[in-house]
Amino acid sequence: MASTSDLDAQIEQIRSGKQLDEQQIKLLCEKAKEILSQESNVREVSCPVTVCGDVHGQFYDLLELFRIGGEVPHTNYLFMGDYVDRGYFSVEAVTLLVALKVRYPERISILRGNHESRQITQVYGFYDECLRKYASPAVWTYFTDLFDFLPLTGLVERQIFCLHGGLSPQATTLDAIRDMDRFQEVPHEGPMCDLLWSDPDDRAGWNVSPRGAGFNFGKTVSEEFNRTNGLRIIARAHQLVMEGFNWSHDRNVVTIFSAPNYCYRCGNQGGIMELDDTLNYSFLQYDPAPRPQGFHKQPRAPDYFL
Repeated sequence: MASTSDLDAQIEQIRSGKQLDEQQIKLLCEKAKEILSQESNVREVSCPVTVCGDVHGQFYDLLELFRIGGEVPHTNYLFMGDYVDRGYFSVEAVTLLVALKVRYPERISILRGNHESRQITQVYGFYDECLRKYASPAVWTYFTDLFDFLPLTGLVERQIFCLHGGLSPQATTLDAIRDMDRFQEVPHEGPMCDLLWSDPDDRAGWNVSPRGAGFNFGKTVSEEFNRTNGLRIIARAHQLVMEGFNWSHDRNVVTIFSAPNYCYRCGNQGGIMELDDTLNYSFLQYDPAPRPQGFHKQPRAPDYFL
């Protein structure tokens, strides 16, 4: 595997907008699998830490996030999934996050989102981008195999529960989540699917999700989950929120979305949540980064929306 200095050089190369070659990505993903395979389905995280939502291939906005929130390893991060698809630079975004994970495994946590999936990435852009940039599906295969190793959830100081989507009627305790077999493609139904696909809702109880996967869950569900598991807040991503963050369920749930001007047309801010040494939270909001030269020449993103 690459030495520390090699990794540092690779991180700088990615940050400058230049892709790694296929062999470098293969080795990076192999090392990342070793690290992630040791992490629990409920990844224990210490504060201070900055919690981030969807990135969706908006690589230059990810660099802006680090500029505003602080660079790894000086700032600790927990990302809640959806690194790829929809944006033009999924390869660069996911490569940077995986390289940072390999270089600083205790400083950054990367959870799985519903787009970290073979099936979804074949529809929403990542597969096509890998083919375009590498002329073969190999890089897509390395990353999608790696996605099976990503933890499903994070737990900051045993009090703030972080995940991509939301709750599941089949997993009402953290121990139930710890016991799941996550090393697989995201199933179409069941508790692992729900954690990556569900959304909070104004209606009571559990309701069918219009997404076709997961559930919509009401305030009493969030309150009960937090009470049962001794939690203060559920932090999640998965939904576009115009201010970059949005509270629901009487502040039992906060949605964080870190892709400003989502799909290059939604006009929303990006947001991240900073948790300090004593778990006090504050939010940083930011606008999109300036677009790089040649940006307008990128192939148009597919129009599958939200």
